[in-house]
Amino acid sequence: MAFALTACGRLTVMPPPEGEPVVLKPAELATTWTDADGGTLRLKQDGTFVADKICVAVRWYDSLAWSGTGTWEQGSNKKESFVDVTFDEAHSVNDGHPEESERQPATYSALRQGKVLKLWVPVGDPDNDYPHCILTSRAS
Repeated sequence: MAFALTACGRLTVMPPPEGEPVVLKPAELATTWTDADGGTLRLKQDGTFVADKICVAVRWYDSLAWSGTGTWEQGSNKKESFVDVTFDEAHSVNDGHPEESERQPATYSALRQGKVLKLWVPVGDPDNDYPHCILTSRAS
């Protein structure tokens, strides 16, 4: 019985961070977002961005801190916005050394928790308790 309960627990996905899904306007997204380690993502009105050591999630890998430039696009369904960032070909990872990447970060989803907006993405294998990658900004 204990084995069965343990196995069931490992098949659950870590819940999303606190907050309610929200649809954001492009002007609300075009701001500076900050992660828990002080990394920043500045989404610009023209669809470009500048990132400085932001947490990103790349499918089945731990969170990585990436720096660089690129473009961003917004998508949404009826209840929440999504943000895709595409880094230019060369970007730096963690230690500042450029790395060619064939992988792009996973898509961020938008949440609102009071006066705080969040862009978040789950990190790593869902069977492990990796912390989410969360970027925050103040709601206007």
